Parts: sequence; C-alpha cells; structure tokens
Amino acid sequence: MAAVRLVKDLMKEDGLGERIVPIIPDEARTFGLDSLFPTAKIYSPHGQQYEAVDRDLLLSYKDSATGQLLHEGITEAGAMGSFIAAGSAYATHGQHMIPIYIFYSMFGFQRTGDQMWAAADQMCRGFLLGATAGRTTLTGEGLQHNDGHSPLLASTNPAAVYYDPAFGFEVTHIMQDGLRRMVGSTEEFPAGEDVFYYITIYNEPILQPAQPDNLDVEGLLAGLYHFAAAPEVAGPRVQLLASGVALPWAIDAQRMLADDWSVGADVWSATSWTELRREALECERFNLVNPDAEKRTPYVTRVLSGRPGPFVAVSDFMRAVPDQIARWVPGGYSSLGADGFGFSDTRAATRRHFNIDAPSIVLRALTDLAGRGEVAADIPGKAVAQYGLG
Repeated sequence: MAAVRLVKDLMKEDGLGERIVPIIPDEARTFGLDSLFPTAKIYSPHGQQYEAVDRDLLLSYKDSATGQLLHEGITEAGAMGSFIAAGSAYATHGQHMIPIYIFYSMFGFQRTGDQMWAAADQMCRGFLLGATAGRTTLTGEGLQHNDGHSPLLASTNPAAVYYDPAFGFEVTHIMQDGLRRMVGSTEEFPAGEDVFYYITIYNEPILQPAQPDNLDVEGLLAGLYHFAAAPEVAGPRVQLLASGVALPWAIDAQRMLADDWSVGADVWSATSWTELRREALECERFNLVNPDAEKRTPYVTRVLSGRPGPFVAVSDFMRAVPDQIARWVPGGYSSLGADGFGFSDTRAATRRHFNIDAPSIVLRALTDLAGRGEVAADIPGKAVAQYGLG
C-alpha cells in the first residue's frame, strides 16, 4: 500500500507523471491499484467496449483510449512484453518511459525470468515490484505463491538492481535513486544507466514508522544501515540484521533480548543482501588486478567492523539469500530463513515452523552467545522452554 501511494504521487508529478507506465497482470485490487481506475483509467485503443461487472462500485473498471494503466489480464508473459516495450522506449522512440510492473513476487523471476534476461539484453529501464513477497506473507492461496528464492534468481541478472525494503520511507529513497540512475544524467552515465530495479514488497499490515531524523540514506542505498541502537543493559551484545518483513521481527527480538535476558541487540536494516555482495565482489576484483594499489574493503565489512557480539541475519526468504554476505561479515555469522516449501497456515504458525519469528531470533542469538561463552550454556534451553520452541 505504501508503494502504491508512492506510484500515485509520482503519476501526479508535472513532467514525470505522464511517463509512468503502471503494468498490472491481474491483481489490481489485491495491490490497491483499483484506486487508479477512475482517474488514470485502463488503456484500450477503442475505449470502453463492455459493461463492467463491477460497474456499481465506486472504483470500477474504466477503459479509455487515453488510459494510462496497462491491465494485461492473467498473463505475466504479456506484462513483461509491455515492460520491455516501455522500458526500451528511450532508445526505440527517443522517449523516456518508466514502466512499473507490479506482480506477485513468485510469478516474476520464477515464471518469466527469461524475459527479464531479455529486458537486460534490450537495456530496459524501469521498476519491477514483486508484491506479496516472501515465503510466509501469502500462506492461504497455495504453495505456488510462497516465494522464498526470487532474490537469488534476480542476483544472476547483472542488470537487475535488487532491494528488499522494510518500510515505506525506504521504498521512497530506493525509487528516487532508481529514477536518478535510470532517467537522470551523471558524469559517468550522461544518458542514464542501463539497469532496472527489482523491489520486493509485502502485504503485511504493520505500523509504518516515520523516517528517522538521522537516516543513513547512503547506507540504505548501499544495502545496510544501522536502524536501532541496542538498549542499555548490563549483559552482552549481539547484532541483528534483517530485511523486508523480517525487520519488525528483529525489532521485537531486540526488546525480548533486553527484557528477558539482559542482552543488548543492535538492529540493522539489510535493504539489499545482493547489492552488498556485488560491491564486495567488486572490491575483491579491484584488489586482485591492482596489487600495488591501496586495498579496498567491502562496505559490509567496514560498517560492521568493531561491532560487539555475533551477527544474526534473518529474512522471509531462504537462508541462501542472507548468506550471500557471510564471508565478508567480520565475526561469527548465522542466518535464519524459510527453506523448503511453504504451506497454508497462519503467518505466525508458518514463521514459527521456519524458526524466523522473534522468539526464534532470540534463541539464535542466545545460542551464538552461549557458543562464545558470553552467556551460560543452559540459557538456550531455557529460552526454548520459555517460548515453546521445542
């Protein structure tokens, strides 16, 4: 919903809004995009040719020859065709268009990944919004919706800039930077960069926090920033790294660690495990071919160096996603994720099954601390009993 509000605002911007191309395969109402029907209208070259089944609703289907929405029907392949056409219009027609294709995340790189590779080959620019992302946020519509791996598929595409934001203000900065890179002009890329953005977003009803006054925007865009400092407690420290819908679980775990176990936990928002890895690999490549130059240190290593305690990473995707940065984290590193098939149950039960909920994060942190001798060896067992994790 926060992302859709942002798209609506962008469509109102003079000089920019008319270049936005919202692309919808089927799920307009699921994503709250039906609010655009009366104003932007659905493009149809012949206008309205049918009597809409929802005509009695305020937000009913409205077709128009001047409509702006591309409502493709249930065809992700067709939607990707439109994305490629609009995303390459700057080259084929000399007109910058900004396609924003919103879809169930599982039906993106999993289903039409070859077309996304074709988009890269065509040097397309635009935004892919993988909505209802993650393995546990859409548990009632069948296993085919439970996306636990699309970030890994996206990471294989050099042109796909991937982010997994947690809050609306993060989405805002990411899309603003995407517009700067794809449509703006810089000294390095005077005609813009040939990349497209893949952003996973969720349908989790959470309280959206205000943007912090001291927000580290540079870190947010790099893929990791310090979100909340550890409470002042007498015990040991731990670092919690979380992405997307998992960040609120880490915040809950921070409170539980302090209140129940006197452990201080710093919380980090990992907006992109993939971009962190790519930057680290680029540092390694530079160091390899420039043996006499000053060595470059990966961003993730720099910002985490000197932080006390073990590092615990968590996401709603399989563990291989946060594990992308494991070898550059300066200290003990463990990860939690949703490996395996999903299943239909409540979100709480599903997250407990995968051991990615707040109590599971607490247990992982205590287990790592016990392994380092920083808490008593029997503390993890007590946590299992206290939270019913056995």
